[in-house]
Amino acid sequence: LIVNVGEDDASKIPDIESEFAARYGAEGTRVVALCGQLEMELAELSDEEALEFRRDMGLTDSGVQRVLQRTFDLMGLITFYTVVGDECRAWTVPRGTSAQHAAGKVHSDMERGFIRAEAIGWVEILACGSLAEARKKGILRTEGKGYAVQDGDVLHILFSI
Repeated sequence: LIVNVGEDDASKIPDIESEFAARYGAEGTRVVALCGQLEMELAELSDEEALEFRRDMGLTDSGVQRVLQRTFDLMGLITFYTVVGDECRAWTVPRGTSAQHAAGKVHSDMERGFIRAEAIGWVEILACGSLAEARKKGILRTEGKGYAVQDGDVLHILFSI
């Protein structure tokens, strides 16, 4: 359920979402309140300006982000990431997907020759700056074939074919 509110109510979005969820929420339902006019105006600003504006209004993220997050939640999907050199790529898989099957999403050879995955949450890797630095600090986890990939995991997949 998407609720479009006026700009005067934009600062009350968390309360509005809670109220609508209590009133209309049912199994398989998610509620997102947003101010369509405000979202349109924020899209015209730079990322920094939009972030500052949202902060001033007491909003943590965009309405579009919340719609996507709740849609993924309803569909039972998560996102994991791979990093090769300077390239970071996002992959979507069903919640509960094993590391080996997630590797197959990247390339079928990776699933077939899966050895293990090194995993770290995206927040942790941002704090470290790189996989190499996370490895040096001992933060990178080693996970086997059956590991259930978590939303936001950054995976370095080791395989042999």
